[in-house]
Amino acid sequence: MTVAAPTYAELLSSATERAVHLEMRDVYMVDSEQSRIAAWKGGHRHDPADRESWWRPWLDLIVATVARGVTVRRARVVSEPLSEYLRYSHSYAFTNVAAGEELRWLARRRASDLALPGNDFWLVDDRLVLFNHFDGDGRPTGTEMTKDADVAKLCASAFDAVWERGIDHATYRPS
Repeated sequence: MTVAAPTYAELLSSATERAVHLEMRDVYMVDSEQSRIAAWKGGHRHDPADRESWWRPWLDLIVATVARGVTVRRARVVSEPLSEYLRYSHSYAFTNVAAGEELRWLARRRASDLALPGNDFWLVDDRLVLFNHFDGDGRPTGTEMTKDADVAKLCASAFDAVWERGIDHATYRPS
């Protein structure tokens, strides 16, 4: 059953046990990130000691979600060597971890025998799936939410398989 998609704040606010996010693209072209990517290309790097300079509303949402006792995990299936976008993403991912999100990376070549859905997704409490759709260049084209138990089971299984094989962000060294 497909239902209207909530905002990310509404989605995470509905979580009571876990919210997991599986990302499988090598490039995302999200408008709100373009200025940060340009700064990164110009040499800017976030200073972990200067939290005020990199804190943003998304991280507040993660902090609030984790404070309620919800586990928030993100797993990324990536091609290696990493794309420029993923190198940028890796450079600031410590901010997500600082907010309480757990993050693992899995080289795509180590995922060949895993059954993965065709789209990135958020899964909340193993009951609700929000798929993120993108065009070929990585621009968001919309979301789709379902409460179909079979789809949720597939996504939970896929995420857990990637998570089990993934390398924790603290020790992952991109090639």
